[in-house]
Amino acid sequence: MPWTVIVKREFQAAHFLTDYHGAPEPLHGHTWKVEVYIRADSLDAGGMGFDFVEIDRFLKEILPDYTLLNDIFDFSPSAENVARWLYHKVKEKYPTVQKVVIWETQHCGAEYWE
Repeated sequence: MPWTVIVKREFQAAHFLTDYHGAPEPLHGHTWKVEVYIRADSLDAGGMGFDFVEIDRFLKEILPDYTLLNDIFDFSPSAENVARWLYHKVKEKYPTVQKVVIWETQHCGAEYWE
């Protein structure tokens, strides 16, 4: 029986979309919220699939906190593209990642899975 381990984290970052089809988008920032879902097929002796603290520490290391996303990514930093980027970064360390959800605001976000 599999379990899903879920870790949520926030980071602060600014961005603007390139090649946007509407009016030019000004530089603006968000408190981005991240949800990472990782499948655990078994539990260790302590009853855990993955250590929440370890996953959270990993996310803290890789999330671009207090950054202009356009300066670090070679793609337009939409929620969809950031979700895909994060999914692949998490997959490098946690191959059983199921999906990543990115929230730009309380009401608007995107999820990515393969």
